[in-house]
Amino acid sequence: MLAYIIGIVLFALGICVSVALHEAGHMVTAKAFGMKVRRYFVGFGPTVFSWRRGETEYGLKWIPLGGFCDIAGMTALDEVTPDEAPRAMWRFKTWKRTVVMSAGSITHFILGFVVLYLMAVTMGLPNPAAAAPTEPVLAETSCARSAATKEEVQAQSNSPCPPGAPTPAATAGLRAGDKVLAVGGKPVSSWDDMLAAVQATSGPTPFEVQRGTERLRLVVDVPKVKRWSPSGTKEVGMIGASPKQLPLTVQYGPVSAIGATFGFTGSMFAETAQRLVQFPERIPAVVSAIFGGERDKDTPVSVVGASRLGGEAVEQGVWVLFFLLLASLNFFIGVFNLLPLLPLDGGHIAVVWYERVRDWIRGLRGKAAGGPVDYTKLSGITMVLVLIGGAVTLLTVTADIVNPIRL
Repeated sequence: MLAYIIGIVLFALGICVSVALHEAGHMVTAKAFGMKVRRYFVGFGPTVFSWRRGETEYGLKWIPLGGFCDIAGMTALDEVTPDEAPRAMWRFKTWKRTVVMSAGSITHFILGFVVLYLMAVTMGLPNPAAAAPTEPVLAETSCARSAATKEEVQAQSNSPCPPGAPTPAATAGLRAGDKVLAVGGKPVSSWDDMLAAVQATSGPTPFEVQRGTERLRLVVDVPKVKRWSPSGTKEVGMIGASPKQLPLTVQYGPVSAIGATFGFTGSMFAETAQRLVQFPERIPAVVSAIFGGERDKDTPVSVVGASRLGGEAVEQGVWVLFFLLLASLNFFIGVFNLLPLLPLDGGHIAVVWYERVRDWIRGLRGKAAGGPVDYTKLSGITMVLVLIGGAVTLLTVTADIVNPIRL
């Protein structure tokens, strides 16, 4: 339980640091372009302490959830003092404002990449080949024995073969490293194919095997044994062999890890985009889970759910999953924040570029540039989106409390 709590705290701390650095990304780029940054605080609520350096006040709030960066004149509606007016953000060029507003998401992307790179050179990244169908290559041979219950199956996985138990594969001459090409004249391309073919046969059965550069034809006397499965106990053919498993993770050197991390990052971005597209259709499943339905592992999770999964990963010693969750959450927040919806940064970027395109078209027509967009006209849409976002957050948090996704 202690490890679980530590995992939750560590994951929540990682999220808080990520969000605080998101705001730091806005601050650093704004200062670099000459905009005035009034305040940069970590957390929300009452102030614990603060200090002023130059024109910016820095500080810490009591509630350590994210933070904020106060840039003077982010929109033309924001009040600014006379000395701030020339450096108001809305007066700067479109590309500079875009860089500042996208800097938070870019910071998340950099953090996710750094986490994956450090994983690549230490504990390793998940091996994509391990998720592919296992080749019909033998890791070792053993015995064929009955197991009529789930408990017997689990017990056999950790116990040696009893004396006198039949060893069909070894008796026929099959060895570790052999690749089975065909069973009973039927070609097989994966371990599952071979398993199905073996279970459906009995008695002397021809096996075609690749051993190094040789192709061998062996005859295995396949016995029938009772085996438990979720669908019930039944008699199946069994030869006493286990598959060669690929490593679940691959570790890289400092240089090769760069390419591997870029490749894996691309895969995670594709998965993030797919989840965002599927997000609305997953909400009904979240509601169903709240009222007792089975929780689908593909339903959205909140920060609460992600932290609980991080806690379970630490409790079970699966640190690879802990850091993968942290990287994945950074990518998700970064991409989500760039959606062209107010009050997200992507919504502000969309407004900025609307102004730029509008003024370009007006210029072609010989007209003067229009004024800044009146955000008050967008307040209704913004409020609706805020309410929808709040409702979705409440649903996912509730589901993650009453019916969480577990490892």
